[in-house]
Amino acid sequence: MAKTSPEENFAALGLVLPPAPKPLGVYKPGLQVDHFYYVSGHGTVQTDGSLIIGRIGADLDIEEGKLAARQVGLAILATLKAQLGSLNRIKRVIKVLGMVNATEDFLRHPYVINGCSELFAQVWGEENGIGVRSAVGMGTLPDNIPVEIEAVFELND
Repeated sequence: MAKTSPEENFAALGLVLPPAPKPLGVYKPGLQVDHFYYVSGHGTVQTDGSLIIGRIGADLDIEEGKLAARQVGLAILATLKAQLGSLNRIKRVIKVLGMVNATEDFLRHPYVINGCSELFAQVWGEENGIGVRSAVGMGTLPDNIPVEIEAVFELND
């Protein structure tokens, strides 16, 4: 059986990428160093360019938080496509750092970040789509977005 490419896997999901986010400060959205591609922290950019806003545990519930993390994953994919031309250029996910804007008593940050991690696993497969990860709570995030995620990818030769 022929192995499907990341682009084919993404197309099969039937999801729509938001516009690749523009930097809101003095930084690059992504940077290639040798065979690695580092993606800056991305937020909850939706297909119309607006942001999902709110704090998990106050404004959003855990399932809405997980969907917000998936939306951040889509924003990261949009940056990868814009910067590299194709998701097929990515060999594997190395690391994901997920930051969750949550109330003080919220304790399920890893569950929320699964929204992004599950998306990456669907695009690159279980072997290459799951890397190392941290999921942490934050007191606030820019513009009161519920999730911010940065990631590191290995590029194909």
